[in-house]
Amino acid sequence: MILKSKICGVSDSKVLNFIVNHDHPPQFVGFIVNFPKSKRYIDIKNLKELIKIDKKKSLYVAVLVNPEKNILEEIKDLPFDYYQLYDCDPIKIKSIKEKYGKKVITAITVKNIEDVKKYKQFLDTTDIYLFDSKGYENSMSFDHTLIENLNLNKKIMVAGNIQINDNLENLKKIADIIDISGGLETDGLKDISKIEIFLNKMQNL
Repeated sequence: MILKSKICGVSDSKVLNFIVNHDHPPQFVGFIVNFPKSKRYIDIKNLKELIKIDKKKSLYVAVLVNPEKNILEEIKDLPFDYYQLYDCDPIKIKSIKEKYGKKVITAITVKNIEDVKKYKQFLDTTDIYLFDSKGYENSMSFDHTLIENLNLNKKIMVAGNIQINDNLENLKKIADIIDISGGLETDGLKDISKIEIFLNKMQNL
C-alpha cells in the first residue's frame, strides 16, 4: 500500500506554488476556511485568490468546523474537491454532501476508544475518515494505537502533531493518508525546507 499525504493549513501563495509544483506533490492540500482561532486560518477574500493557483496533481480540501450556510454558499463555486468537516452530525454531513456535491472527509477527534467508535455513525456519509486529536487550533497528539485495529471499507487519514522525524513507516499499519500541518512549520509558519524533506521522505517510503 502506498501511503498518501495531505499538507494542511496552507495560507500563502509561495508555499502553495512550491507544493503543487513539487516533483512528488501531496495528494491533498488543506485550507482552514472558517476557524479564525487557528493561526492557519485564511479569510475568504484571500482564500479565493490563493486557490486560483492550479492544483495540478493535488486535490484541494476545505477544512470546515460546523459550517453555517453562509460560508458554504460563499465557497460553493471554489475548486474544492473535498470538504473536511469537524463537529457535524451525520444528518448535516449528508445534507452538505448532497447539496454541494463534494466528497467528504469526516473528522473524528480522539481522546479515547469511545471517541474512535463514533466512526460507526458516519458509515453512510463519509468518503474518508480522519482521526485527529482534540487540539483543533493547537498541535496535539493522540494515541494512534487506538485506531490500529479498525477494519473499515473507507480510507483512513490520521493527524495529530505528526512530525517529519517520526517513523512514518509505522503509520502505514494504521492509515492510508498522513495529514500533517504543524510538523511542517517553523515559528508558526510553513517552512519550505521541511516540506521538501517531508515530500521526499513520503516518496521514499
